[in-house]
Amino acid sequence: MTEITLHNTATRRRERLEPIDPANVRLYVCGPTVYDRAHLGNARPVVVFDTLYRLLRHVYGADHVTYVRNFTDVDDKINARAAATGRPIRDITDETIGWYLDDMAALGALEPDQMPRATEFIPPMIAMIETLIETGHAYAAEGHVLFAVDSYRDYGRLSGRTVEDMIAGARVEVAPYKRNPMDFVLWKPSDADTPGWDSPWGRGRPGWHIECSAMARELLGDSFDIHGGGIDLQFPHHENEIAQSCCAHPDGGFAKIWMHNEMLQVEGKKMSKSLGNFFTVRDLLDQGVPGEVIRFVFLKTHYSKKFSFSQDKIDRATRELKKWKRACENESTGDVDEKFLGYLCNNLDTAGAMFELRKIFKQGRYSDLKASANLIGILNFEDTDDFWYRPISSATEVELRFVAALNEARSRKDYERADELRKGAINAGYEVQIGLDGAQLSHSSGSADPAALEALL
Repeated sequence: MTEITLHNTATRRRERLEPIDPANVRLYVCGPTVYDRAHLGNARPVVVFDTLYRLLRHVYGADHVTYVRNFTDVDDKINARAAATGRPIRDITDETIGWYLDDMAALGALEPDQMPRATEFIPPMIAMIETLIETGHAYAAEGHVLFAVDSYRDYGRLSGRTVEDMIAGARVEVAPYKRNPMDFVLWKPSDADTPGWDSPWGRGRPGWHIECSAMARELLGDSFDIHGGGIDLQFPHHENEIAQSCCAHPDGGFAKIWMHNEMLQVEGKKMSKSLGNFFTVRDLLDQGVPGEVIRFVFLKTHYSKKFSFSQDKIDRATRELKKWKRACENESTGDVDEKFLGYLCNNLDTAGAMFELRKIFKQGRYSDLKASANLIGILNFEDTDDFWYRPISSATEVELRFVAALNEARSRKDYERADELRKGAINAGYEVQIGLDGAQLSHSSGSADPAALEALL
């Protein structure tokens, strides 16, 4: 059996993956809160853990891996979006889930084996909360139920922080009903305008952290192999998951290995609407960047490293992929290269694996290149147009620069300049939409004039 080693955030060391049950290797990854389009930062963990899922299926067999990624469909952001638009919450979450799955499929991500919605697991959440109260790890107060952080001596071990450090470094809700400022909400009351369910503590809804604990247990058991997510979730979300899960079910170990991907930047800066460098996946797809290129760019950096997404990386990836596609176009699928596989098995080193793919290409081993690249979701896309056979143009770069300029003008409240840009883009054959997440640019095939757009900048 091929050996896989992974860096375990919880132990801070590289560990060999030894599945609890090799016939059912279990992976849980925290999914999105579904109220809007997924941005590039949301997409990075999808590509990272989709690649891990593909590796596990290759090593253990497709029928021996269970991958769960949830949807949070009860949340104050969703409630606010419903109030602002007047739309039913279910319509918003159904639509957003559809967008999310379409956009992630465009990046070559396989759908997980299970994609639970939080609202479908309210009874298990209530049952877990009841257990925590009965065992002295939680308490009810003023319609809320809170986890008592002091009751779990290992709290903070995942993030390596003491409770005192966490209080000093975190913005915690100060509420008179909390025994400790770090105690976190398991259940909270709902008013007549907010989604709610009947419970022993009155009509209410779950806190965010209890959702993943309950869904993971229902679908994967008290102990499973790998829990993944972005490093931004390490504290408090994952820290709280561990505390409530281990206290509610002390005979289980919850997740054996914790994996966290680092954050994403755009052009070397933190992605931000105010900086005009905030892009959804759909923005890039609509502006002509193929999903395979986006995936390729992600995979060139190790998941544990901070990563900057840039136009230069898009251009380089496009050129390289074009060469590979043309070389492999009429090739049968060969064998996965052993050195390439070795990189992946060494803490999911996709950067090393991509380096090995370049060597295979230079050696002219195109059938093996195809098989190896297929394993990580490259070169197995269905091409629906002639993109890969057209000369590379600068149109995408111009469109990205335009969107950044328009968003920047709006953030400065220079509405005269923003209106000038918007009208100019319309005259150049583009459609411009302004939403809560900034500007989006689209056009019908052949209708747009990038040169006219560039003249506005």
